[in-house]
Amino acid sequence: MAKMTVLGAGRVGEAIAWDLARRGHSVRVVDAASGPLERIAARASVETVRADLTSPAAIAEAVAGADVAIGALPSVLGLAALKAVAQAGVHCVDISFMGEDPRVHDAIAREHGVCAVVDCGVAPGMSHILSGHAAAHMDRCDTLAIYVGGLPVARHAPYAYKAPFAPYDVLEEYTRPARVVVGGGVRVVEALSGVEPLEVPGLGTLEAFTTDGLRTLVDTVAVPDMVEKTLRYPGHCALMLALRQTGLLGEAAIDVRGQSVVPRELLSALLFPKWSFDEREPDLTFMRVEAKGEHQGRAVTWTWDLFDRYDPEANLRSMSRTTGFPAAIIAELIASGGWREPGVHPPEVLGQRGLLGQILRAHEERGVYYAFSERVS
Repeated sequence: MAKMTVLGAGRVGEAIAWDLARRGHSVRVVDAASGPLERIAARASVETVRADLTSPAAIAEAVAGADVAIGALPSVLGLAALKAVAQAGVHCVDISFMGEDPRVHDAIAREHGVCAVVDCGVAPGMSHILSGHAAAHMDRCDTLAIYVGGLPVARHAPYAYKAPFAPYDVLEEYTRPARVVVGGGVRVVEALSGVEPLEVPGLGTLEAFTTDGLRTLVDTVAVPDMVEKTLRYPGHCALMLALRQTGLLGEAAIDVRGQSVVPRELLSALLFPKWSFDEREPDLTFMRVEAKGEHQGRAVTWTWDLFDRYDPEANLRSMSRTTGFPAAIIAELIASGGWREPGVHPPEVLGQRGLLGQILRAHEERGVYYAFSERVS
């Protein structure tokens, strides 16, 4: 089996390490904090290492000898970590949702013979693999719409939300300008705009609003109209807009009684205890990828729906499962030599290359199911 190094011991990193270890791989988990490492070591047969993952030298040391490294770090660390792993000559998968375009390190990866697949979670990640498959396998794909959200099962006012990953990164989704494709051209709109209802069978009405989830899709697939929207329970979007308009999502420091305060850092610190899941509190993930176009001379709509819930037996949150498992699956694919093209690749490339069926079967082995339907109009 393969040697895998997981950089980052948060909840998603834990799911990745747990999954790879139970499948017989040799797994090393690296983090700066001892608590998360101890939590993972208590549930999986892994090696744990403390290291400063802001240091390229420490990252190079951590991944030495690995067949594949999996980056599960906060977004602000993602780009530098990707570069350090590529320079170390280690294949990698990344789920950090970095704000920068990771393809800036494509030349470094090619120079070192490294295959790197980035944005490799549920969305971005599986959403892009499905989109890439649709765009490549329809005769003509006219529209792509992605709807995705991770939510607590129980709704508690006023937020009706809890964060399955770092609150700071959630707030980044609410502020980062969102790119959409309209009529073949890229437009930039405000995050939290374009609010619309979406009916989800078995769940009810959710609200969908635009966020910057298309990422590389804006220039890797030839689809004239594309959008990604985040899903929340009704009312959450208006509350976040109010906080943003108040300035509490700002990143520029302000003076408060002689103290320098960064509003978003303060808000993140205040929200963390309110947005944290209780131990064994159930969550759910819903995602819909809908492609419309023409196939075999017919106007068709292809839809993939994911509706996943917390796994009480494994004590894994749904968002950790659905985000972590794609990274583990692609890491196995690279380690086995099933796909190892040098360079930095967005996940839609895997869908374009005909790998969707294999990836979906690997999800089903892990109890995660994407339901496909075709509607002919």
